[in-house]
Amino acid sequence: MDVLLSLSSGGLVGFVLGLIGGGGSIIATPLLLYAVGLSPHVALGTGALAVSANAFVNLAGHARTGNVRWSVAAVFSLAGVLGAFGGSTLGKAVDGERLILFFAGMMVVIGLAMLRPRPKGGADARAAMSPRMAARTGGIGLCVGLLSGFFGIGGGFLIVPGLILATGMPMIQAVGTSLFAVGAFGLTTALNYAASGYVDWAVAGEFIAGGVLGGWIGMRLALRLAGGRHALNRIFAGIVFAVAAYIIWRSA
Repeated sequence: MDVLLSLSSGGLVGFVLGLIGGGGSIIATPLLLYAVGLSPHVALGTGALAVSANAFVNLAGHARTGNVRWSVAAVFSLAGVLGAFGGSTLGKAVDGERLILFFAGMMVVIGLAMLRPRPKGGADARAAMSPRMAARTGGIGLCVGLLSGFFGIGGGFLIVPGLILATGMPMIQAVGTSLFAVGAFGLTTALNYAASGYVDWAVAGEFIAGGVLGGWIGMRLALRLAGGRHALNRIFAGIVFAVAAYIIWRSA
């Protein structure tokens, strides 16, 4: 029963990632916490590992279609990994129940961001980055990585607009490039938590296995519902608010 619960929870996370291109990490932690029954820090560490693996799996598809700006991904992720390490180290030092309460607050912020239309970005530009663009990309990456590590989230909803702000790249490239950063940030957070024994490897494996199947189903459905993505975002934002309210109620 526990294995089935982990697989189905991971499948739901993968389904959401495949359907709307983000949001998996902000439901992974509540599922691991309340459905699977992990402790707060272990739920954050295990969720970060699962989301990282799913991001790298989805990255392969975008890389094959040429939607990954590797130079931007490298600069953004290198700076962000440093932030994620610092943020996750700080997160481990915070009381677990208080950290989950902070996590719920972050869910509310992400839910509000989901209600706003994403910027479309500019024209395709694959020229080498200027020093100014590299500095801007690294600075934004560091800040996003810090938040990602502290809250144990992939940070896709922060990374995508951050990449567009830093480089002006088109939306589709920002989504593809963001997956490399989501994977890198999540892996850094997971390894930092694992060093303190805060990763349940068996549950993580089950979560990842379920996520691969769920992600495939979500992507197939997304192709059919391409015209209703904004409606899906609004529906999912409502779910995020409800889960955040539940976490705040439980924490209080």
